[in-house]
Amino acid sequence: MNVWQEIVSALKAEKTEYIFGLPGGELFYDALYDVPEIKTVLVREESAGPFMAMGYARISGKPGVCYAPAGPGVTNLVSGILEAYSACLPLIAIGCSSKRANAGMGAFQEVDQVSIMKPITKWSERVTEPDRISWVMRRAFSLATQGRPGPVFIDIPRDTGAEEAKTSPYLPVEYPLRTAGDPQKIKEAAALLRKAKRPVLVAGGGAISSRAFDQVKKIVELLNMPLMTTPCGRGILSEEHPLAFGLVGLYFSPIGEKVYAETDLLITLGSRNEDFQSGEQRFFPKKAKYIQVDLDPEEMGRNWVPDVPVVGDIKLVLEALIGELQRAGLKKRNPNARVARLLKAKEAYEARVGRECLKDSSIPLKTKRIVRELYEVFGKNTILVNENGSQDLWSYYWPYYKVGDINSCVTPGEQTCMGGGCSAAIGAKLAVPGRDVVCTTGDGAFQMFMKELATAAQHKAPVTYLVLNNYSLGWIKFGQRNRGNRFISTDYEVQPDFVKIAEANNCYGERVEKPQDIRPALQRALKATRAGVPAVLDFTVDGWDFAPGFKRFYERLAS
Repeated sequence: MNVWQEIVSALKAEKTEYIFGLPGGELFYDALYDVPEIKTVLVREESAGPFMAMGYARISGKPGVCYAPAGPGVTNLVSGILEAYSACLPLIAIGCSSKRANAGMGAFQEVDQVSIMKPITKWSERVTEPDRISWVMRRAFSLATQGRPGPVFIDIPRDTGAEEAKTSPYLPVEYPLRTAGDPQKIKEAAALLRKAKRPVLVAGGGAISSRAFDQVKKIVELLNMPLMTTPCGRGILSEEHPLAFGLVGLYFSPIGEKVYAETDLLITLGSRNEDFQSGEQRFFPKKAKYIQVDLDPEEMGRNWVPDVPVVGDIKLVLEALIGELQRAGLKKRNPNARVARLLKAKEAYEARVGRECLKDSSIPLKTKRIVRELYEVFGKNTILVNENGSQDLWSYYWPYYKVGDINSCVTPGEQTCMGGGCSAAIGAKLAVPGRDVVCTTGDGAFQMFMKELATAAQHKAPVTYLVLNNYSLGWIKFGQRNRGNRFISTDYEVQPDFVKIAEANNCYGERVEKPQDIRPALQRALKATRAGVPAVLDFTVDGWDFAPGFKRFYERLAS
């Protein structure tokens, strides 16, 4: 077999389901033609491929695979690979490159692709010896999935790809290989937990990657302890659970901020405590002790120095920690007076938010009402895919939207590349075809990747897109207003007709401008997607209505 055929053989052995990409003139897709088990998803631009692979990886727990041809095709992968690196998601990116035979002589599409990718991958490798290809593929899958997950890049020169490869039979990678925490550190962490009066657990994306769903639920209920998450940690526990108190940092609700500030013991699971999660590292609860749990020892003390650092797979660490607490005689704690007050305050807050949203009859529409009605109409069995703009940010704010099921949210990493969620939603839908998938996006982000509507339609990935249309770059405009109303280059004075664009791409489209039309439009979109047709709802919204937590975040940073 030639090198490309060996690559396809390795992908088949790894049970790869999809390749997200766009072919060039090389032989990769010729080799894929003979392996129908691996489905090719034809993107409209290479930049969408890694985002789709990310959405697939987040929901499936398996590596996403994307491909691009040489030169500009590969450089179009950069933003998506950067996002996967930031979000710690396993990605195999394969790229063709110019020939070795005339390297440095003005070869067609010649560029040092490996050097471009090195800073944003766990490993970036150019294959020059055909017989090494099986080893390279196995190493790529191993590095992408083991330890801290992340992207790898494999570079195949045109002439190398066509050469014969003499290799041994491919052995697929076993993953994940889990590492347990230091028993002494487990004991120290358990001792702090037994003493704590007001502990709070914060789950990050690492908890999702570990698939520690049962363990998080068990320790939260054992200790009767409030749970909060970062955006990437959403879905570790249903946000309808009594002890779920929303997100941290930029995404605080008023009650969540209070619970977090009052804690005497903070525990984080698989979070770097980056700027938006930690308030630029300034929101640490006063006088609290700190337990940091992470798979990667290099993350220990990156921002906040823990009293007890525990390095290990989060699922195994929590199992050991629960066992240690039980051996020490701890039984399931009954709600104390403080927790009872919190639960009562939480119930009242949720009821107030519900009334506030559903009674709002403003025109232009208020995004909070759209997001709340989305939660009520779509309900269970729904995967929420986020963008990260001033209006779609409302969908991050519990309880305006509550992620009701475990493993049901796809969010960007700290890079928050605009439009990435619009593509990631397609990968998420292909990972779990039987579930509803909805992407909340601003008009700016949607315009960057609305070309992939045709991809969703062609490959039968019926996603609902909620375009929260304020005809501007709202987050940037927010800052310009705070700097003296100095508005420049933030308003879309010429805006595409998103309904016509949806219809032109064989999708359902509808514009919504009146409050009473929100719920019926959502119901029609849900009906369309369940019939196999992607849907786009264009909501005209009030661009100056920012979430209270959003405004509070910047007020705290300015104080």
